[in-house]
Amino acid sequence: MVNKTLVNKTPLVVNSTAKELLDALVPLMQDLSRDLSDTERYRRLLQSLRALFPSDATALLRLDGDTLVPLAIDGLTSDTLGRRFRVAEHPRFAQLLAQSGPTRFAADSNLPDPYDGLVKGVSGDLEVHDCLGCPLFIGGRPWGLLTLDALDPARFDSVDMGALEAFLSLAAATVSVVERIDSLARTSEQEHERAEAYRQASAPSRREMIGASKQHKRLQDEIAIVAKSDLTVLVTGETGVGKELVASAIHALSPRAGKPLISVNCAALPDTLVESELFGHVRGAFSGASSDRRGKFELADGGTLFLDEVGELPLAVQAKLLRVLQNGQLQRIGSDGEHTVDVRLIAATNRDLAHEVREGRFRADFYHRLSVYPLVVPPLRERGRDVLLLAGYFLEENRRRLGLQSLRLAADAQTALLGYAWPGNVRELEHLIGRTALKALAAHRERPRILTLQAADFGLSDAAGQLISPPQTEPAPQAPSPAQQDFRGAVTSFERTLLLDALARHDQNWAAAARDLGMDRANLNRLARRLGLK
Repeated sequence: MVNKTLVNKTPLVVNSTAKELLDALVPLMQDLSRDLSDTERYRRLLQSLRALFPSDATALLRLDGDTLVPLAIDGLTSDTLGRRFRVAEHPRFAQLLAQSGPTRFAADSNLPDPYDGLVKGVSGDLEVHDCLGCPLFIGGRPWGLLTLDALDPARFDSVDMGALEAFLSLAAATVSVVERIDSLARTSEQEHERAEAYRQASAPSRREMIGASKQHKRLQDEIAIVAKSDLTVLVTGETGVGKELVASAIHALSPRAGKPLISVNCAALPDTLVESELFGHVRGAFSGASSDRRGKFELADGGTLFLDEVGELPLAVQAKLLRVLQNGQLQRIGSDGEHTVDVRLIAATNRDLAHEVREGRFRADFYHRLSVYPLVVPPLRERGRDVLLLAGYFLEENRRRLGLQSLRLAADAQTALLGYAWPGNVRELEHLIGRTALKALAAHRERPRILTLQAADFGLSDAAGQLISPPQTEPAPQAPSPAQQDFRGAVTSFERTLLLDALARHDQNWAAAARDLGMDRANLNRLARRLGLK
């Protein structure tokens, strides 16, 4: 029971005229059918409350677990909106929530006032004053509070209970409308995200892993072994070897194959959005967060999350990811509540993470959590005649795209492809064949039914920088092996040439060049800065 010496029930006094009541309530009823923001709806609600029941400060607070969150204020300092009032620490709020109707505190109540120092124009403690609070119920459950404070201790002596009850009903309808609109918006967004995730997961793979070399078969055997487990996998390898295909193959062979495979390119995410993208956020967590949003972990619940370029993650995010990997629990930005997810994690990087750990750029504990089952994807130069199998795949793709009856390699072209070091790996091969086929077709005045690509069309150079040509009748001097050259320098030179060629083809349009190279714009910008082109 509420202590009668501390709390007085508001007397049933009728003073408001019908006109005053209608003048205050009609605009609120009209607002119910208008397209207004949450903030504007709540502002108008408090504006009408003060017009009907003159006071010095009013507030609308939503009950979130054991905490009251201010949604709108009038007459209180602006920082009040950023405060979170734990009900257990504020006896007045606790007693208001314990009642089913309006409660007025005695003017000389010795209960501490949660608004001490927050009422505009008043410094220090609120002395003797009038305080009235009203719980709001939605669907029979407590939703929050409306509070009114007046510096005149007798201000609410003649409150019209009938008018107050009518106002409370309309206030409950207002917040109910806001909750329903937000719920529908969240449901729509979540269903869209989930549908997109399942569409990605169930769509037939556009690419398959092709190869017959020992190295490739060894990789496939490793994939088959680890796929049946739930172990975290770290896929490593040079740029362009096809690490994302390995992740897709692991997921497709796993017991989670019927669930989503969600991919995240960590290098393409701005540092300010990484946490929101991975863990999600709640409405109001930051500027622009107009509704709750699930992160990639929640979207992948029950399935697999693929973190590509994981070496690019900031250290702070690595710490939070470590916690998710340890116990499967995460927190959305701006929320105190925890979500439990069941996600199998696959990560990929072209960096030497052990070296990054030694340099202090990557957390050691996170590295060990990721590398439970490491998989190394071999570079194309170590896969022998797999080059020709992959070339056949890309030739067929381009044949369909160009509308040719046949697109094939001449014998000298096959020799050239086999003799090249492929610093850009499979991705370089794919782009080279697409570019060469297009140029070779453009060189014909009449469109041929069968287009044969010659070694000269590719313009490939060996390790010594000489154009690769077909075997000669007399032995030619042996070119230096890939191990004898500065491989990192060769890769850098290739990247710079590839990027400059793409920019030249697209009149220095960086966005078009990124699309041509199959890269994210952010990744292209990072590469350009590393190469000194920006």
